[in-house]
Amino acid sequence: MISNYDDFWDFYVREHSKPLTRILHFIGTSLGLVLLAWLIWRGTWYYFPLCFVVGYAFAWFAHFVIEKNRPATFKYPVWSFISDYKMMWYMLTGRMRKEVERVERSKP
Repeated sequence: MISNYDDFWDFYVREHSKPLTRILHFIGTSLGLVLLAWLIWRGTWYYFPLCFVVGYAFAWFAHFVIEKNRPATFKYPVWSFISDYKMMWYMLTGRMRKEVERVERSKP
């Protein structure tokens, strides 16, 4: 059981070690955000659960088919949700590959 976010982040990065997994997460999260904005703009914000469906469909496909692991969302939903956006930010700022390398080097 992981008890702090720093340890969780390293676990999360290991679970997203393949570039295609990270790209699919990025696409799903982006589409979920765009859908949320569109629903709010249209005044149909009450359909917001669809944003999660869109976002997680891409992510879970990546885990089951590409990484061949279980999504961290199942066990750590809040930290996983936060980490999706952290990973997205790291990808946008060009730091994610270095983060993956850092975590890989620190494997026990």
